[in-house]
Amino acid sequence: MRISSHHLVLWLSSVTTASSFRGTTRAFSRYIQTSGSVLTRFDRVGTSTPNLSRFQSSALRMSSSETAAEKSLRVALCQFHVTGDKEENYKTAKDFLSQAAKQGAQMAILPEIWNSPYATAAFPEYAESMPGIGDSSSETSPSSQVLIDAAKEHGIWIVGGSIPERAEEDGTEKIYNTCLVLNPEGVIVAKHRKVHLFDIDVPGGITFFESETLSAGQTVSHFKSPFGEIGVGVCYDIRFAEYAMLLRQKYNCNIIIYPGAFNMTTGPAHWMMLQQGRAIDNQCFIITASPARTEPPENTESLKYPHYTAWGHSTVVSPWGDIVATTDEKAGVVIADLDLGRVDEVRRGI
Repeated sequence: MRISSHHLVLWLSSVTTASSFRGTTRAFSRYIQTSGSVLTRFDRVGTSTPNLSRFQSSALRMSSSETAAEKSLRVALCQFHVTGDKEENYKTAKDFLSQAAKQGAQMAILPEIWNSPYATAAFPEYAESMPGIGDSSSETSPSSQVLIDAAKEHGIWIVGGSIPERAEEDGTEKIYNTCLVLNPEGVIVAKHRKVHLFDIDVPGGITFFESETLSAGQTVSHFKSPFGEIGVGVCYDIRFAEYAMLLRQKYNCNIIIYPGAFNMTTGPAHWMMLQQGRAIDNQCFIITASPARTEPPENTESLKYPHYTAWGHSTVVSPWGDIVATTDEKAGVVIADLDLGRVDEVRRGI
């Protein structure tokens, strides 16, 4: 597998080496706690070493009185078809979020890259300037506004899958694969930019390099809720055990959510295995939401962008590794009731 310099490996005190993940390549990160804010420094893997910066933990803090965990949580995994038509994608997302609310979901999760074709060449065209943590409206991101409006209308938490984000940094335009989390008031409480970009070249399988157009995020993303602390990653982030371990050990996350779009090579081989691995490693719930599968057309030459076939199979896995709920590749809303007491039960037991 080709590994490019944007990949990050997160260092924990309980992990003695990162070499097993990157051969002889070494990576380190340092986590600093200061006056209520968590500052994070990452060293990038690879031969080039850019200037390092500090980044706040991506979360809107809540007072301790707001963090008492509920005993259960009903989640809805919104697995739907994504097209090249943004307006159609907006309509679909609204419809699925409405279905989730009607079925009593307290939290709805959308898939990765739900407003755009999953193609590196498409990301710049579909990218939007997204709002930040604490915002509750957006004039520059209609996709974000769809999520904000739906959260307010239905009074539910929304983990908004991801969309391509355009950001200006030091005079340079960058594009990120970004997930927003909204509370029932429509306020953005977390913003996660995909940390580990999907750069793979599997002989006889799939070749895909997100780094052709995307930049890597550098935040450890989590948020407080009435259901406890919840962590967020995007797709390929799930392959890196240290990221999940940090969310569990440093921030005591009971749930980690990964909107993702695994493909027809890695999906059947690793999708479920990785979810169960992260759940068992950290004794927490793991939730994934994928786009529904769209088969390639007979005439692919007419397509503006290369077709990407998603694996589907949105899933919830328990802290014990049991599959709580899952589906196939078709469009639909997966409803799952999480017994949050199961987290402490498993942690006490093992």
